[in-house]
Amino acid sequence: MDHKILQATRELIDEVGYPALTVDQVATRAGVGKAAIYRRHASKAEMAFAATMYEQELPPLAGTGSLHGDLLALVRTFHVRMAAPAARQLAPALISELAVNPELDTRFQDTFLATEQAAFADIIEQAVARGELAGTVDPAMAHLLLLGTLASALYILNLPVDDAMVTDLAAAATAGITALADRHHSDPGGTAEPR
Repeated sequence: MDHKILQATRELIDEVGYPALTVDQVATRAGVGKAAIYRRHASKAEMAFAATMYEQELPPLAGTGSLHGDLLALVRTFHVRMAAPAARQLAPALISELAVNPELDTRFQDTFLATEQAAFADIIEQAVARGELAGTVDPAMAHLLLLGTLASALYILNLPVDDAMVTDLAAAATAGITALADRHHSDPGGTAEPR
């Protein structure tokens, strides 16, 4: 049933656009009741976000052998999802809804963002194990440095994000994460001045 709901949502966004999309249309197309949709998704925006960004699990981590390579593989995956026309239509609506709906914000943090941050935690753990990072870094900070910047470029600044920019974002995030790991390793209490 989940697959039917998300497939119907994607089809309808392509056909009518996100602003004209309704939960009734999705229910009819998927052959389910509205209650079934609302048991899974708190709002139209959450349903559309799940359909366009998270219908499939994140692919396995690339395991490129380097922090930069792993971050680049991850940001390329997200760039494809986040730059899709449907995602660009609905992201502003979802961001607006998250700002005024604490329950939806909590669900978003506990599902979508938790999944993304788990991927960053794995990448950081592997980099520490390889000796590439002096110590661990908060996955939320790593997430902000890379995907937060990508989201800002796409949805707020409306920049034409291409692979060259994605590569630069991965390089900048790698440098930032490395600097944070060095800083935290040299001063576990966090009181040292930034280098």
